[in-house]
Amino acid sequence: MAKPFLDCTAEVTSVRAVPKNRWAWLAADILEEHWRLELDDDVLDEMHGLAAFILMNPHQDHQRRAGEFRLTKCRRLILKMKNILDDGAGFAVLNRLPMDDYPLDAMVEVYWLLGQLVGRPVAQNWIGQVIYDVHDSGATYQYGVRGSHTTVELTFHTDNAFARMVPDYVGLLCRNTAKCGGAGRICNLYTVHDRMQHRYPKQLARLYQPMYFDRQKEHYEDDAKVSLAPYFSWNGERLNARANTTLVRQGYEVAGEELDSDLVDALDAIDEVASSPEIWYEVPMARGDIQYLNNHEVGHYRSEFEDHEDADKKRHLFRLWHRERGSSSYDGGFPD
Repeated sequence: MAKPFLDCTAEVTSVRAVPKNRWAWLAADILEEHWRLELDDDVLDEMHGLAAFILMNPHQDHQRRAGEFRLTKCRRLILKMKNILDDGAGFAVLNRLPMDDYPLDAMVEVYWLLGQLVGRPVAQNWIGQVIYDVHDSGATYQYGVRGSHTTVELTFHTDNAFARMVPDYVGLLCRNTAKCGGAGRICNLYTVHDRMQHRYPKQLARLYQPMYFDRQKEHYEDDAKVSLAPYFSWNGERLNARANTTLVRQGYEVAGEELDSDLVDALDAIDEVASSPEIWYEVPMARGDIQYLNNHEVGHYRSEFEDHEDADKKRHLFRLWHRERGSSSYDGGFPD
């Protein structure tokens, strides 16, 4: 018999203030130089060489390992990017892969190899896809349909907030942008936490206690439909945020339980804080750009969009998740 919920309550911690050594930025603090990394000629030469090798030496999809290649310049670039993700703005954009010089599959394979320099790629759905297509499937956003396959607005969130092991980093390679809309915004969750602590301390305390998250039907048929975890916790001096108020509200609906009044107030408060214009920073993306996010410390948002009629022009991004902890399976767990 399935357990009533996936239990992630072991990570519960007490409420604490944001350490002074963490950068709790506002939108006005962010400059393009904080997050945009240009691919210089040396890096591009290395990528062209890698793409040519991929074309001349076919391999099964996503079976290549970055350790087979020197990639000296690319490794240096990714190290710089990871410093930004861990101790800087928390997000970065690599500008940009030469998408029009090679077949799409070759560019996705280059992205796959670069991603391995960020960390171990892990499955992004229950059937084990490691490179996930973010595009509109035409489906209505509802139970069992992920927002990444719709055109709807996606409020500030971190990816896979309901998992046993949440991804550490999220990567997105842009193939095509939408006809209009689909804007991406980033917010600093240390800033959100700090404002909650000053303005809504009671509501913040509730976010440190367990709550249900909808698992989006991404699990074995007889497994628990929801997980139970806190929204905020800490790993030493680093924040862990399972940021997704939509999946919390849906989680209670799926579990057949009512949200307690304290949680209703807490979710409303954090939605209000995160959506404040001075909090978030809009990050444009173009074809060939690779965006990376720290999936514990920044939240991301996508506006509703209208897509192109031409299937070859429709909004399409390739996503990677990276996580060193746990197994490489979707949920990150091991056998009991």
